[in-house]
Amino acid sequence: MEYIQEIRVLYSDTDSYGVVWHGAYTKWFEAARVEIVEKLGLKLETLESNNILFPVVEMNIRYKSSAKMNERIVIKTIISDVKPVSITFEHKVYEKETNILRVIAHTTIVVINSETGKMYRKIPDELYSKFITGYNENV
Repeated sequence: MEYIQEIRVLYSDTDSYGVVWHGAYTKWFEAARVEIVEKLGLKLETLESNNILFPVVEMNIRYKSSAKMNERIVIKTIISDVKPVSITFEHKVYEKETNILRVIAHTTIVVINSETGKMYRKIPDELYSKFITGYNENV
């Protein structure tokens, strides 16, 4: 399963050097993860009411080249790995016109019980099977 979003870099997305501020990427990556979760048929509001949350436990961002204000970028996000305790997403950011790779990132989430704050030792089967289905669309 792939989610593609196109973004115009705004002034507020840039830093004093005129390039995309690193924190802007994390917002865009979160939006993509939410969209994929919803495309899998999971509603965050329903999960939250059942005390299920998906916190980020690891993020690795590799900057290849700088995106700048008013540039149109395309972010392609896939589920790149599913393990019994975590799900990893891969995000690739390209400049739309030239298809130059700007950033490649990996974000890993786990499942926790919001009442106890504890991580599930194993992702609940219903969630796990949906993420496996999304992952299998990429391989």
